[in-house]
Amino acid sequence: MKRVLILLAAVSVVAAVSPSAMARQDVADPPGETPAAASPKATEEGPAINLSDLLGGGRLKGAQLAAAIDKAASHPLGSKENPVRVSRPQGQQGYLRRLRCSDDRAPRFERVGNFGPGVFGSIIDGYKVTCAGGAAPAESMIFMDMYHPDHDETGPPPGFTFKARARQP
Repeated sequence: MKRVLILLAAVSVVAAVSPSAMARQDVADPPGETPAAASPKATEEGPAINLSDLLGGGRLKGAQLAAAIDKAASHPLGSKENPVRVSRPQGQQGYLRRLRCSDDRAPRFERVGNFGPGVFGSIIDGYKVTCAGGAAPAESMIFMDMYHPDHDETGPPPGFTFKARARQP
């Protein structure tokens, strides 16, 4: 349901574009000039986001993605500045199920919602992760980016350990 609402919000943004802006797409631009809608510019706050890319996952690619990953590595894993990279909602669930609290027990987790575009250009989700019975960390917010089918995160966020994976035959 939330994804449908996000899609509807995106459609309303596109529909809100003025008719003169829509008509401008049919007119050739002067040499050396690119329309802002076709080529969003990056800001100091982060990479440029193209609506159609965002709705399709939006992940940066190539050298831009590599640079964003390098920059993110200076922040704690699972933070907004360095979200855990996984593939799809199943990757989020699998990663969170492998986490262990200081008492070696699995924490409880629940999705809080999406937090808009993250540092890798795609929408990030936040999960409230809670360790019971006084185990540390008591409560954490872990941010995840599920648009990385080519990545398998092998490390836990600060304060957690990982349950060892079963060996594959």
